[in-house]
Amino acid sequence: MQSGNGRNPRLSEDCLYLNVWAPQGSGPFPAFVWIHGGGFTGGYAFDPTTNGTQFASEGVIVVTIAYRLGVFGFLDFGELLGEEYSGSANNALKDLIAALEWIRDNIEAFGGDPDRVTVGGESAGAKLTDILMGVPSARSLFHQTISESGGAERVATRSGALAVASGFADDWNRKPDSTTQSLLTADPTAIIEVQNQFMNRWPQHFPLRCELDGSLLPRLPIETINTGNTRGKRLLIGTNREESALFDGPADIRDVTASDLGNLPLQNFEQVFVKYNSLFPSMTPKQLRIRALTAEEYWIPSVRVADANDHGGGQTWMYRLDFAETGGGLKGYAYHSLEIGMVWGKPHLDVPNAADEVSLGKQVHSAWLSFIHGDVPKADGLPTWPQYQKNSRATLTLNTQSAVENNPQEAERKLWDGLL
Repeated sequence: MQSGNGRNPRLSEDCLYLNVWAPQGSGPFPAFVWIHGGGFTGGYAFDPTTNGTQFASEGVIVVTIAYRLGVFGFLDFGELLGEEYSGSANNALKDLIAALEWIRDNIEAFGGDPDRVTVGGESAGAKLTDILMGVPSARSLFHQTISESGGAERVATRSGALAVASGFADDWNRKPDSTTQSLLTADPTAIIEVQNQFMNRWPQHFPLRCELDGSLLPRLPIETINTGNTRGKRLLIGTNREESALFDGPADIRDVTASDLGNLPLQNFEQVFVKYNSLFPSMTPKQLRIRALTAEEYWIPSVRVADANDHGGGQTWMYRLDFAETGGGLKGYAYHSLEIGMVWGKPHLDVPNAADEVSLGKQVHSAWLSFIHGDVPKADGLPTWPQYQKNSRATLTLNTQSAVENNPQEAERKLWDGLL
């Protein structure tokens, strides 16, 4: 786990902490609990971008929470080290629940309202937020959620989790003088070194993930949400139009490999991807690849969460960020993480036409703030944001000229029906 000042993070097992920013005054104030991203292996709760000062000045308590990462948070050691370690693939999820329980019991001391807790995150933080929506024992710990580029698919079956654990153990046991039992006394940096070797060779993107353990996660989170675990709760959820541009690299033509995919086997993905060229004949191979990988990893999983929340009796508002970066190596793309600076009042100022990003950023921040305060998401300059329902899938596209679309990307979405 990383700790430090946000510029020079260091590795430490002393990682289970949280940070609190509280408004002046007696409250009661709503609380916004932020789960950081980082692919389940990186990131930290002290990122300067998610400093809670601005939200606190606007009447919101901000809590950023840390959790165990990598094999410490997402690997089932039960078969390797004994029954007492069974289910350790959900250690990170348990850390988040423990933090939410602390917030429930202590937020009033900071002027907070324990009955108005919003949990949110981006990327891995959004995926964990969406998974929490499907944890029955966590239902009472939050009242609404914000999911930026998430999805609830990042869970493993028991057999899948054990296969990953076995693969990690194979790499560990190749080290001189290493045995499975030596994991209990090993230097954590040595474990992380082997973790990275293992992940580089494993034929799947993000092999470390939460596990269906029969207790904390009794079934797929999306099924639990669909049957009413979030009934009466509110959800703000969305994605960015070209999420995967951040990871795709400079090559215009290259094949998609299994290591690019987070949710589907390669052969299943290829059955869909082969249809993208006819659907988008004017796109370059690189644009087609980004579009399809974005759908597989972020957009379709987020649509599935929105559909399930609607079916299960929750209220949902869906967005898609279409605003494209105006400078730098990702110019022209609405890439993964671009919205974070807007949400937290820190848009990019070092790009051409930065005023456009600043203006949209103010609207995005205001809409999120409105939602956290318990209102519908709204801001001056944005059109009225209708509630998402599966029959219409109303989505607010965020751009210099934002607009509401019904059933956006419908033909593309239908390509994925029956998958994920």
